[in-house]
Amino acid sequence: MAHPVLKLYALSTCIHCRHTKEYLNSHHIPYEFIDVDLQEGEARDRVLAEVKGYNPNMSFPTIVVPDGGSVIIGFQEQKLAKYIP
Repeated sequence: MAHPVLKLYALSTCIHCRHTKEYLNSHHIPYEFIDVDLQEGEARDRVLAEVKGYNPNMSFPTIVVPDGGSVIIGFQEQKLAKYIP
């Protein structure tokens, strides 16, 4: 069974976001990401609204698991490990 593709909302300057990307890459966990702080205009507004919908505190990284609404807030290796293929 294929693992879901995680969606990572990150900041380009966030060390925890960088560690999350490194972990996902090194463990070959499929994901897509958006560096929220690099978005502009309406795209930025849309992405910020998405993040707020998943994580009202707007902290980063915010990782959305497409399994019906699971969200991982922050760099949490133990929670990410279950998505290692």
